Amino acid sequence: RSAAPRALRAVRVRVAAGTRAYRSFRHSGRNSAKLGAALASLAAAAVLLAALVGSRSGPGPAAAPPPSAAGQPAAADPASTAGSGRAVAVPPAVRLPAAPAASELPPVSVYLTKTGGIETLPLEQYVTGVLAAEMPADFELEALKAQAIAARTFIVRRLAEGDRSGVPVSGADVVDSVGHQAYLSSKELDKWIELGKSDQLAKLRRAVEQTKGIIMTYQGKPITATFFSASGGYTENSEEYWSLKLPYLRSVPSPWDKSVNPSFKETVTIPLSELFNKLGLKDSALPAASPADQAAAPALFQIKSYTAGHNVKTMFISGQSFTGRELRERLGLRSAQFAMTLDGDDVKITTYGNGHGVGMSQWGAQGMAKQGYTTTQILKHYYTGISFAQASEWLEH
Repeated sequence: RSAAPRALRAVRVRVAAGTRAYRSFRHSGRNSAKLGAALASLAAAAVLLAALVGSRSGPGPAAAPPPSAAGQPAAADPASTAGSGRAVAVPPAVRLPAAPAASELPPVSVYLTKTGGIETLPLEQYVTGVLAAEMPADFELEALKAQAIAARTFIVRRLAEGDRSGVPVSGADVVDSVGHQAYLSSKELDKWIELGKSDQLAKLRRAVEQTKGIIMTYQGKPITATFFSASGGYTENSEEYWSLKLPYLRSVPSPWDKSVNPSFKETVTIPLSELFNKLGLKDSALPAASPADQAAAPALFQIKSYTAGHNVKTMFISGQSFTGRELRERLGLRSAQFAMTLDGDDVKITTYGNGHGVGMSQWGAQGMAKQGYTTTQILKHYYTGISFAQASEWLEH
């Protein structure tokens, strides 16, 4: 910290010297030597300023990415969680790093699952396509900007590491589905104009332009920026879903979802026999049909433990153990935060939130933005301990 004031004074000295040299150049017949001196002083000031900014972050080892996808389906001080009795400590906003002038980044090649073709396009154009597919255009601009940075971070990490996992053909970097990140092709976005959605498209492009090149890093390397639709009140630790602990993917409160997400809570009803069939349970384990026997039915569903994110971790159904993720996937549930009740021959399952729950909640980001939180505050809340940098530091054309 003690070096910062000295470096800043050096910048001011260089700028003042450049200004004096330029004034002398204007009043001395535009002598080229004086102009050169002015430009040299200003260039030196720029170098000193860059060094001062760069000294604020330090490199370090990076954690391995989880083996799964990024996407599945000026602020007030920290808000209180709804009904939790806990304060949500949102870090203060920080200045995002500006994109370097005329930076050239490698293009992105996307495998289009509907046609089997490959679309190759500039990175920022790809981010626009992801933003259009992953988040409603009527969301707040700060939420859209947060999503743009998350989407850019996800693809930059893959490109920097040469990660082609999950791509069914050679020549592509990523697929256009939720296995990686949902993406709308250039042809699909062109149709938005015909459909009268020019304003929405312009808003998405503005979010991408205002965050151009910015990615999230942890200890000096791009993070695996997972995100999902909506939480049930908390996000999830990465190891609770992927069995891989990442320090920046920690469970945090997300009370904003409930107030802004119209589908925060959903109840579905399925026949008990169908549930048993999907879980591979024997029909002989079905409870008897008499009301007397059904009075003991609550023992049929027993939640044994919860995760840090308040999702079901372990549940016994008819005496057999299942993980919350297993039940979510085999029964097609929106999330692993759910409750089951028996209603005659049917089972009512109420779920909260939507998605795997790891990383940034998109509806949570919208709720934060509506309350005045900035893009950096949103991202620093959902991704613990991250910093910001430019993609050009890891990618070369």
